[in-house]
Amino acid sequence: MTNSIYTDEMLALRSWLKLERETRNLSMRALAERMGKPHSYIQKVEQGERRLDIVEYVWYCQALQISPQHGVTLVETAIKK
Repeated sequence: MTNSIYTDEMLALRSWLKLERETRNLSMRALAERMGKPHSYIQKVEQGERRLDIVEYVWYCQALQISPQHGVTLVETAIKK
């Protein structure tokens, strides 16, 4: 089984999270501040250098004020392709 960080599903999720951040006109630094993390944390997530566990993913979505369920649906859709 492939490490999930290198899958199309993870790419879809990362792309969606980045798009949601940019749509809200948030810099990586601003999102990191909301999460109490260094800005490099956001950069590594968006570039695929760091994977989010489920709890971190929910926190990330809360910081963006988006529904975690939408991202799960994106992953499920990518799996079906």
